[in-house]
Amino acid sequence: MRLTFLGTSASEGYPNAFCACANCERARTQGGPSLRKRSAALVNCDLLIDLGPDLMAAAQMHNISLAKISYCLQTHEHEDHLDASHLLSRSVYCGVQGAPHLHIAASQGALNRIADRLGKRVRAAGLFDAEVSEQLNITPYVVAPFERFDLGPYSITGVAAQHASELTALLYVIEGGGRTLFYATDTGELPEPTWAALREHRFRFNVVVMDHTFGLAGRSTGHMNSAQFVEQMARLRSENLLTDDARIYATHIAHHSNPPHPELAELAARAGYGVAYDGMSIHV
Repeated sequence: MRLTFLGTSASEGYPNAFCACANCERARTQGGPSLRKRSAALVNCDLLIDLGPDLMAAAQMHNISLAKISYCLQTHEHEDHLDASHLLSRSVYCGVQGAPHLHIAASQGALNRIADRLGKRVRAAGLFDAEVSEQLNITPYVVAPFERFDLGPYSITGVAAQHASELTALLYVIEGGGRTLFYATDTGELPEPTWAALREHRFRFNVVVMDHTFGLAGRSTGHMNSAQFVEQMARLRSENLLTDDARIYATHIAHHSNPPHPELAELAARAGYGVAYDGMSIHV
């Protein structure tokens, strides 16, 4: 599998367009990897993780086509991860021809948010109506925590995040081509039922991508800082969930708690992990 990061910032982008803090000003000056869009990632050329609001900009800036997307995993319904208008952008409503049918897996709450945002185009029939599915060129699937399912060539396991108590936030284990990716943002320290599920399935992760929102700031419950990140890395090793050559990357980087990329990457390297940046592409 190949993983490409389309957006690696926290909810407000990095730099925050409205902010003149030292980190944002330095990021503007440095450019390159210090410029971060909101969360999304691409597995190979056909599996999208999150319908992030900056997908169009990411595809244009990094010369990446999303024309072959056939599958989508939605982590949750927060606005920095879910812009339902992308489903219109790839449909007949916007004159798109030849786009493959999109199978989108998400919590019921996220699917409800999509239906609400699309309004009259979905009508009372809902996303699961055959006519709506045809017009939008999608098939939705409801995902519950700890459910294992297949999407095309991928075997997917959704596990619970510790994020926002009012909604169902999911982390995804993605297996394909004999490799295993654990994509784990947005979340605080993994809840015990999630650790139990990871042990039960005896996963061995080649690549782990985890939340690093609060970086050098204090500890959090719905996200993680660098100390919590390192602690979760250590537990992944102690639980025997990592391959011998596993690589671990930080994402969901907030401007208020993390320095620009070069400095953050240096700090992370000392602790034994990497920092993802927009446009970065790696083999899993």
